[in-house]
Amino acid sequence: MKLSRLGAVVASSVGLAASVLAPMGPASAAPKYPVVYSEATLLVGALAPDSPPPGANISGCKLGATHPRPVVLVHGTFENEDDNWGTLAPLLADNGYCVYTFNYGGPPLLGEVYGLGDIATSAGQLSAFVDQVLAETGATKVDLVGHSQGGMMPRYYLRFLGGAAKVDNLVGLAPSNHGTTIDGLETLASLLPGGSAALSAGLATECESCAEQLAGSAFLTNLNAGRETVPGVTYTNIESSYDEVVTPYTSAFLSGRHVTNILIQNQCATDFSGHVGIAFDRIALTDVLNALDPSQPKSAPCAVVPFQG
Repeated sequence: MKLSRLGAVVASSVGLAASVLAPMGPASAAPKYPVVYSEATLLVGALAPDSPPPGANISGCKLGATHPRPVVLVHGTFENEDDNWGTLAPLLADNGYCVYTFNYGGPPLLGEVYGLGDIATSAGQLSAFVDQVLAETGATKVDLVGHSQGGMMPRYYLRFLGGAAKVDNLVGLAPSNHGTTIDGLETLASLLPGGSAALSAGLATECESCAEQLAGSAFLTNLNAGRETVPGVTYTNIESSYDEVVTPYTSAFLSGRHVTNILIQNQCATDFSGHVGIAFDRIALTDVLNALDPSQPKSAPCAVVPFQG
């Protein structure tokens, strides 16, 4: 972890403790989960990698007419369900959604980070989890929101594992749809706890998904061959021009019908969030809310947002 990020974590940790310990309740209740727009939530998530973030996996959560589909959050490479979604999960819960998170691509490295395994296998784990959520909630479809690999991997599920019949929306935050470079993976690894260890251990041995996410890999060539989307699913890709992992940043975008590609800086030129920081960025997460429910558009103020990972 870079010193600048570590300082932000230390400065915010006291306030975050109350957020993590906040009492939980049904998604239909009045807002009760503090929402912290900061990468500082990564520290809390690293300490509890197998625990859902506040607002997620609430037993007995009841779907409502306004939000009839549960939202499944899919973390990225070198991340886990808690550290990746410490901001978005409570935000969604406060807005009346039933939210679900899980870990995939294990076993975890250093007991902390997931998303390292073969991507097709991880897509199978997503498939099983979606079925579990549908059975628990009685819904017929879910919406998916993913970060980095978590925004790209579900496309394998949609295209090859029958997921299109069970998913209405796929929203990607800096998704690695067309891959990254070795430099990009090294940057990502340096930003996340345990990431550098995974990368140094070897792409194919400790992090199969790293090799598969390299631009031009056989996996990505197969995934994007012929078409990038499948009928019946709405795709939204949200990206920052300061993404230093998915490079060029336009690699996150897709072409095809029912696709919306959003660049944060077109909404706010002074928002400098990068690849990791986008998962905690107020404007990006407002875009997520609008993608999930365009009938009730929300706005976020443009402000100076310092570079976050």
